[in-house]
Amino acid sequence: MSKVVELKTADEPRDVIHEAVQLLSEGGLVCFPTETIYVVACDALNEAGLQRLAALRQQLSDEKCSLAVRDADAAVDFVPQMSELGQRLCRRCWPGPVTLSFDQSATGGAFEALSSNCQAAVMQAGKLRLSVPAAEVVQAVMRLMPNPLVLLGIQRSADVPKTAGEAAMTYGDAVDLLIDGGACRYGEPATEVHVSGENWDVVFESTVTERTVRRLASHVYLFVCTGNTCRSPMAEALFRKMLTERLECTEDELSDRGHIVASAGIAASMGGRPSPESVEILQAKGIDLHQHASQPLTGNLLQAADHVYTMTNGHRESILYEAPLAEERVSVLSRDGGDISDPIGCGMDQYVECADQIERNLKALIAELFED
Repeated sequence: MSKVVELKTADEPRDVIHEAVQLLSEGGLVCFPTETIYVVACDALNEAGLQRLAALRQQLSDEKCSLAVRDADAAVDFVPQMSELGQRLCRRCWPGPVTLSFDQSATGGAFEALSSNCQAAVMQAGKLRLSVPAAEVVQAVMRLMPNPLVLLGIQRSADVPKTAGEAAMTYGDAVDLLIDGGACRYGEPATEVHVSGENWDVVFESTVTERTVRRLASHVYLFVCTGNTCRSPMAEALFRKMLTERLECTEDELSDRGHIVASAGIAASMGGRPSPESVEILQAKGIDLHQHASQPLTGNLLQAADHVYTMTNGHRESILYEAPLAEERVSVLSRDGGDISDPIGCGMDQYVECADQIERNLKALIAELFED
C-alpha cells in the first residue's frame, strides 16, 4: 500500500521533501500535487524508476509523460537548437501549467545523455515534451535533485486526479509515496504547445488558452532609463507609434500582431507621472503621454522582455550586474553605442534634443528589426 503524507499537517514539511528525494534517487515513484493535477514522478536517470513508470504508463493506456526541468535555461540544455520563440515561451510560461514540445531535430546536448528508456518516455510522436511545474512541493524536490524528473499524468480531462483521494484511485499501489497537497488549483491537465522554429500551435488547450499563448509568444520591447518619467516613456511611445505605422495597424492591434511595448526605470517609483516637457514634446507629434505611469524594472519584467534597450551604458551595466544571463537581450538604444543623456533640469531645448536623439535611433532600430 502506498504511503500517504498530508503536507499541510506534517510535523516537518522539509522531511517530506527529503523523503521524496531519497525515494526518487533509489528508483521509487512519488505522486505529487501540481497546480494542474496529481502526477507520478521518477528520477530521469534511474533505470529502475523508469521501468516502473513505464509499467504504470502502460496500465494507464499509454498516457503522456514529460521531462520536468528546473527552468527555462535548463530547457535549452536539452533543446540546444531552440528558436527565439521557444525561448520566449519557456521564459514566460514557466513555471506554470504549460507543457512545451519540440521537434526531435532541435534536441541534443543533455538529451543525448538520457537513456533510451527515458527518451522513449518523454518523446511523443517525435516531439520532446518539457515542463516546469509551479507547485512549491515539486519545485522544492527539483532544487535538491541532481537530475530532472519524468512526470506521468492523466490527459483525459474527465478522469484527471484533482485530489489525493482521486490520485490514490488512479495510480493505486504503483507509487511508493503520495503527497497530499489538497485539491489542485486548476484541476485540469496542462495546456500543451508545440514549438517548431518560429511557429507554434496549441496541441491541447486547457488551463492556458490559445489567446493567452498568442500574447505570451509576442515580442516584448522594453525601454529603460532611471526614473521612467522622461527618456524611456518617450522611447516607448515613439516606438509604439512607429510600429503601428510599419505594421499598418492600430495600437490596440499591436498585441494581436505579436508586439508588446513597455518601459521601466532602474530607480523608478510606482505610478509617477511623466515630465511636463516630455508630455508637451510628444503632444506636438500627435502622441498623448498623459496616462503614462512609471514603474520600476523588476526581475519578472526583465525576464519577460525579448529586447531591452537602455538609455545609457550605465543602465545596461546596472542591469547585467544583477542579471548577467540577460546579456544577449540588453543593449543601449543609441545605435552607435553612446549614451542618451538625461534632460531633467536642463531646460526645454535639452528635452527637444533628447527626444530627437531617441527618435533618430528608434528609426534606425525599426529598420534593423524589420529588414526587407
